Amino acid sequence: MRRSANRTAGDAGTGTLGKAIAVLDVVAAAKRPLRFTDLLAELDQPRGTLHRQISNLIDEGLLQVNADGTYGLGLRLLKLASNAWAGNQFREIAEPHLNSLHDKVGETIHLGVLQGVEVIYLDKVESRQSVRMHSQIGNASPAFCTGVGKAALSLLQGDELANRIRRIDFQPYTERTIRDANAFLREIEEIRTTGIAFDREEHESGIHCIAAPVGAPHRDFCAGISVTAPVYRVGMEQLEAWADDVRGTAAAITDDMRLKLGPRG
Repeated sequence: MRRSANRTAGDAGTGTLGKAIAVLDVVAAAKRPLRFTDLLAELDQPRGTLHRQISNLIDEGLLQVNADGTYGLGLRLLKLASNAWAGNQFREIAEPHLNSLHDKVGETIHLGVLQGVEVIYLDKVESRQSVRMHSQIGNASPAFCTGVGKAALSLLQGDELANRIRRIDFQPYTERTIRDANAFLREIEEIRTTGIAFDREEHESGIHCIAAPVGAPHRDFCAGISVTAPVYRVGMEQLEAWADDVRGTAAAITDDMRLKLGPRG
């Protein structure tokens, strides 16, 4: 069974660029540095094709060869990621609203955007407390068991939502993780009714969050914001007490995007 991650090699496309992106996806997701034989086992690419993809990626600075012959992400990706982050209009518009929410609650604030069945974190405002979250800007997490991800998925409708759910591997990250599509759909309906999503220690034991969806004016993307905190310090009652602030912040970001981005030409 090749590639157990939520994003499969096929998601990247079958063309040359898609195959190259698939290689980068596998290297980025690996918990240890990979050798050529590891990549060959993970990807549905002929040996010769994979060798050419790796060579091209190395030449472009997107992949690097480590001293032990394993592969790692190239430094050029850091520059590309930095430029993408700095020039992201959504993040820039959201930033003052995230800071305002942080001033109210004092805990970690996340901004994430849905990509496939994962959520990519675009921004983070750290908690004022000494114990902080290990999440990082640019990291991906499964959407079905994170507050931001569930909030973003709640914006999808009909076949679009059904297609995403079919791609989800309901892996039990904790004993509280949602295990099947029907239970997940029931939660999506609740999120649509309340405008609030929760991660009840579903992705990481001891960590929970409250989140709200942020929809792009032109439906270019689905996103969400969240307040995340350790269970020992912030109880569920306190999370629920922040619901109005979280919903209000998400609505303010959406309104600000409509104002600043305007109608599409």
